[in-house]
Amino acid sequence: MTSAVLSTDQLAPGQAAWRRFRRHRLALAGAVIILVLVLGSALGPYLLPFDDTYIDIMKRFAPPLSGAHILGTDELGRDVLARLMMGGRVSLSIGIVAMVIAMAVGIAVGAFAGFYGGVVGAVLMRLVDAVLCFPTIFLLLALAALTEPGLVTTTVLIAATAWMSVARVVEAQVRSLREREFAVAAVAFGSSNLRIMFHELVPNAIAPIVVAATLNVAKAILLESYVSYLGYGIQPPAASWGNMLNNAQIYLTSAPWLAIAPGLAITLAVTSFNFLGDGLRDALDPRMNIP
Repeated sequence: MTSAVLSTDQLAPGQAAWRRFRRHRLALAGAVIILVLVLGSALGPYLLPFDDTYIDIMKRFAPPLSGAHILGTDELGRDVLARLMMGGRVSLSIGIVAMVIAMAVGIAVGAFAGFYGGVVGAVLMRLVDAVLCFPTIFLLLALAALTEPGLVTTTVLIAATAWMSVARVVEAQVRSLREREFAVAAVAFGSSNLRIMFHELVPNAIAPIVVAATLNVAKAILLESYVSYLGYGIQPPAASWGNMLNNAQIYLTSAPWLAIAPGLAITLAVTSFNFLGDGLRDALDPRMNIP
C-alpha cells in the first residue's frame, strides 16, 4: 500500500503554513535562539550563585571563565552573566510590551482609516505621515528628554514611535478587504461598523500584522538599546543590554568582554526576530506553494 505526500494545496491552512515555516531554516534557528534568550533571561538568574547587583571590589575586571564568573566581572566586580540575564529581562520585556502597545494603536488607527476612508482616512493617514517625517531615534530622544527615565516611560515612548508602520499596513489591508463578499454580507446582516472592522476585516489581515509584530519587537529592542546607551533609558543600577554597552564603552581596550556580551545579545535577538518575521511572512502567504 503506497501513500502519497500531500502538497500544501491539499493541507489545511494551518498545516500548510507550518510546513512552509519549517522549510525556512533561518526562521527556525531564529525561533530557537529567541526561546533560549527568553528562558535564559527568565530562569537564568535563579540558577546563578551571584546577584546582578552584588558588588565585589576584590574581583573587579575578572576575565571570562574566572572561576564561577563565566563571562567575567565588570568595573564594580558584578557578575556579567547575571547582569546580562537581568538585562535580557528588561530589554525583551520592553520589546514585547512596546510591540503590543504599538500594535494596538496601529491596528486601531489603520482599521478606522481603511474602513471609513474619505476625510477620516485622509486625516488619520496624514497624521501617520507627519509623525513618520521625523527620524525615529531623534523623535524618541526628544520625547525621552522631557520625561523621567524608567522602565514604563521607556516602553511607552518606544511604542509611541513604532505604531505608524503598523497603521499603514493595516490601513492598506482593510481598504482592500472592505468590499469583499464577507464584508458586504456582514453589512447586509446589520453588523455594526466596529464589529465588521475588528471581527471580520482585521482577522483576515492577520498575516501581515503578525509579521509586523515580530519586526516591531526587533525594532523596539534596538531603540531601547539606543536610548539606554545614550543615558535616557533604563538607569543604573538596573541592567539592560543598552546601558551595559554604555557602561562598557570606556573599557573597550582593557575589558572588551563587557561590551561583547551585551552587543552579541542584542545582535542575536534582533537578527532572530527579523529571521522569524521573514519565516512567518513566507509561511502565512498562501502564494508560497512550497511542497
